[in-house]
Amino acid sequence: MPNISVILPVYNAERYLSLAVTSILAQTYRDFECVIVNDGSTDGSEAILRKLAADDSRIKLISRPNKGFLPTLAEAIAASSAPLIARMDADDISRPDRFAKQVAYLEQHPEVVVLGGAYELIDSEGRRLRTMHQPLDHETLVRTCLQGTTPLCHPLTMIRRDALDRVGGYDASTFPAEDLDLWLRLSEVGRLACLPDVLLDYRLHSGSISETKQARQIEAMHAVVARASARLNKTVDFKAGDGWRSTGASGKLTQLLKYGWWAWNSGETQTARAYGWQAVRAKPIDIRAWKLLLTAWRKSAPRHVNAPTVEYKEHEHGS
Repeated sequence: MPNISVILPVYNAERYLSLAVTSILAQTYRDFECVIVNDGSTDGSEAILRKLAADDSRIKLISRPNKGFLPTLAEAIAASSAPLIARMDADDISRPDRFAKQVAYLEQHPEVVVLGGAYELIDSEGRRLRTMHQPLDHETLVRTCLQGTTPLCHPLTMIRRDALDRVGGYDASTFPAEDLDLWLRLSEVGRLACLPDVLLDYRLHSGSISETKQARQIEAMHAVVARASARLNKTVDFKAGDGWRSTGASGKLTQLLKYGWWAWNSGETQTARAYGWQAVRAKPIDIRAWKLLLTAWRKSAPRHVNAPTVEYKEHEHGS
């Protein structure tokens, strides 16, 4: 029996799939199986997966018609065997030492039932946008969850199977806030934790759930937190500014401005300029687009990273 079962759902992910799976196979910690469920992809994902599985016996490939994201997760978990479950998505990139660091921490902290870490936000072209450092301790992580933020990056988590079984796994009725719901239920049977190390490149693109289903996701998050607060006998105030994302601003320009200012604050001048040009082309009469472009073009990027004094808060709606 391997020590880790990597759970990787796939649906029409041919553009990034090889890079994602290869980043798993290249882990310095090698005692794992990789359970991949191809959820009825209609692009070239199946051919890519068959080749990868033929070259590495640690891949367990399941292909069948489309059923959706959560049924696919449940099927992959049921087909796995290890005591530790590592989540991964088909468009992200795991750093080579991710598993080694997570396993070492969990061995030293048996009370922790789910472990996350820091991660880098990248765009569809793989360009760096910003680094996300999450709270490390259980109490702050739970409080952050109850304030409408998901501090544990879902495809970066490593979960103890026995704890996942105790809480009944994923609840399909909470989609697309199933991760927030799971972290809160797991927090009632064990401890949550994050590592300070950057362990994943998390890709944002137009097909991301956070970009395509934002209003539905926030509504589901409200319901999840309301249920958890009732179980925990806590009062939660659902107001913007406490972590709850606003649904008021959306669309292509908002996304371009958000990504551009993230890149600027991270010292990625060329990426900020690229998003400035895209913003101007998207809406040439909008002063905010010109502000991003001219700032990125005329000034040197800040030496600090993610400085709140220069972050363009108007376009910060969460990741």
